[in-house]
Amino acid sequence: MIPPLDAPALERLALRYVERFATTRGKLSDYLTRKIRERGWTGEPADVAGIAERFAELGYVDDRGYAEMKTASLARRGYGERRITAALHAARVSQEDAAAAVDQVRDGAYDQALAFARRKRIGPFARTPADEDQRRKHLAAMLRAGHSFAISAKIVRLSDLEDVDDD
Repeated sequence: MIPPLDAPALERLALRYVERFATTRGKLSDYLTRKIRERGWTGEPADVAGIAERFAELGYVDDRGYAEMKTASLARRGYGERRITAALHAARVSQEDAAAAVDQVRDGAYDQALAFARRKRIGPFARTPADEDQRRKHLAAMLRAGHSFAISAKIVRLSDLEDVDDD
């Protein structure tokens, strides 16, 4: 049986976690809380939030850097603003840090939607012309990826790659 955690063991777990993963204060706190719940605790009550804050002060955890990295990664894969914002919220990135990162995405919304359409073979990137049922499915996929209805509908309606260059 694994012994219950104490303060030094929790510190070691936190350090091991941040050396392996890019993370946020919130995700680190969630991880440490889960480990305490799984293994138990001995000694004074654990200060999980304090550990996360101290690691942020030391530069081991950078919420803004994480937000920028995650935003850039998802944007390259063709995801839209809503999907990126949801991913940052799930990672418990603060509104200020998320807003700063997502502002960069808004300018390239059409290009990101095209990247998603190319990856999923939607609209002008489809191998065969889509019928009405396929168009609805493609539109739904674009919307789930976080793109606006206007941009999604425009791309789904495109039938030729030459039409993409004109926009």
